Amino acid sequence: MTAQLIQGKPISDAIREQIAEKASSLIARGITPGLAVVLVGDDPASRVYVGSKEKACIQLGFYSEVHRLPAETTQKELLQLIDKLNKQSTIHGILVQLPLPKHIDEKAVIDAISVEKDVDGFHPVSVGNLVIGDDSLLPCTPAGVIELIKSSGMDIAGKHAVVIGRSNIVGKPVAMLLLREHATVTICHSRTVDMEAIARTADILVVAIGRAKAIGRAFVKPGAVVIDVGINRLPDGKLAGDVDFDDVLDVAGYVTPVPGGVGPMTITMLMQNTLKAAEQANK
Repeated sequence: MTAQLIQGKPISDAIREQIAEKASSLIARGITPGLAVVLVGDDPASRVYVGSKEKACIQLGFYSEVHRLPAETTQKELLQLIDKLNKQSTIHGILVQLPLPKHIDEKAVIDAISVEKDVDGFHPVSVGNLVIGDDSLLPCTPAGVIELIKSSGMDIAGKHAVVIGRSNIVGKPVAMLLLREHATVTICHSRTVDMEAIARTADILVVAIGRAKAIGRAFVKPGAVVIDVGINRLPDGKLAGDVDFDDVLDVAGYVTPVPGGVGPMTITMLMQNTLKAAEQANK
């Protein structure tokens, strides 16, 4: 048995077509969805991500602002910019690219973004709404993960899902979204005892730990859906996920490649959140 690949790009493209159609309707009413991205400093990876977000906005006809600030920008100056964007009617979504320079408190910045414009889904109120099941703007990568699982044709309800990783950005929110889809969810992390045995019971295995090729075939139940959220740069310059792709290929039923799996979904879900925020602001 060789696992079927879950390619992110065709799924992402299909969702973007739906976004473009809804955006056209809004734009016809004189409402252009607007996204502001704030980049502090000159982190190379962040620069690439910000460029991709800007390009996606242009392709979908969204209004886009990119604020590129020097690394020495103070926390006060950044918070003043966020306050201005919170009040700006042409901006429906605000995203501050992480990580921030060490002298800036990330939590203070995330908390300052208006909940209605929190297209990253990181604000405490957004997180609270996610946990209790109220409507909210969902964290982009976890929301993309759910779409990828559904694309495999698996009915998530009643399945055992194991999430390896407990970060606030991926692990915890993807566990909450799987619960919302009626899966039975187990979260594993660095102190989990006998993680291999637990992971092998999973119908759905989501891995987000930031360690290249850490999860091999011993963790995978035959036929499982394996979603690899990790992206790591190897010494030879190539990219690899947290899952040892070649090792699990003849065990898993479905698996996402790295790159090309989860990656394309994240920016698409960001665009979907921006559209939703614009719709909600103009009901």
